Amino acid sequence: MALAEPAARRRMLVVINPVASKMNDRIKSLVVYALQGRYDVTTVETRAKGDGIELSRQAAADGYDVVLAFGGDGTVNEVANGLHGTGTALACLPGGNNNVVAKLLGIPTDLVDATEHLLGLADDWAPRRVDLGTVNGRLFTFAAGMGLDASVVERVDRNPRLKKRFGPFYYVQCAVTTFLRKYVVNPPRLEVEVDGRAVGGVSLFIQNAENYTYFHQRAVPLVEGARFDSGSLAGVVLTRARPYDVPTVTFRALSGAARIAKHKGVDAFGAFHEAVVRSTDGRPIPIQVDGDHIDDVDEARFGVLPGALTVVA
Repeated sequence: MALAEPAARRRMLVVINPVASKMNDRIKSLVVYALQGRYDVTTVETRAKGDGIELSRQAAADGYDVVLAFGGDGTVNEVANGLHGTGTALACLPGGNNNVVAKLLGIPTDLVDATEHLLGLADDWAPRRVDLGTVNGRLFTFAAGMGLDASVVERVDRNPRLKKRFGPFYYVQCAVTTFLRKYVVNPPRLEVEVDGRAVGGVSLFIQNAENYTYFHQRAVPLVEGARFDSGSLAGVVLTRARPYDVPTVTFRALSGAARIAKHKGVDAFGAFHEAVVRSTDGRPIPIQVDGDHIDDVDEARFGVLPGALTVVA
């Protein structure tokens, strides 16, 4: 009796961020060696911002089955921007500091366990479609913001060494410093318009997934109503910047129950599809997507692209 031929291996492009927090040559070699046991693997490394977008876009054009983002959330964001609207799936391994997308998709945070999980997917291949948020032409997977959080990530990224060493604790330190020095004294002013309702404030936080971020393993949902497959966004506006708002807003955010929306200094928007944000004091406002500062603008338009990305996890 003739033996059945083995199924063809899926083609995988591994996009590696060589300066990600958990990355070193030994880890790269071990992970790639393991993946080669189940996939037809090609590896590339990013060298500059935007490389992941172009590499992933070309992989989709070349017919790859999956592009694996091996780095942090910034790497995942670039791969998602390159793959949206194609049939090539995105997968990810947690190589960064916080790895929000990996956690949201249920991927183990331990790199060995995550690699084993990815190997198992070769026999249980079940791609699904998820939404992507968009702001001024740039896509985001789980969250975006204008104002305080964008100022914080910009400050964090000025010192990659401290970011890599202290992780979320360095974020907290930068958040407190940025708030007290920049937002308490003379905060930028913005206006958010959603479904005909306008709200003024100093910062905007938008979710495209269940959680805005994580503090270690603790989920931080700011507002209810957002999921990867809901077809809508959700957000909150920080309407004021008083010194005592920092501890109270932070405590509510870390409570894990989306209680921030009930704070007196916060106004929440449930499920929505479009939002327009404008600076009202003439100062450009910083924007971040998925934890990376991308620009300072006078106006931003947010939207959602339902089912725009194929993922496997």
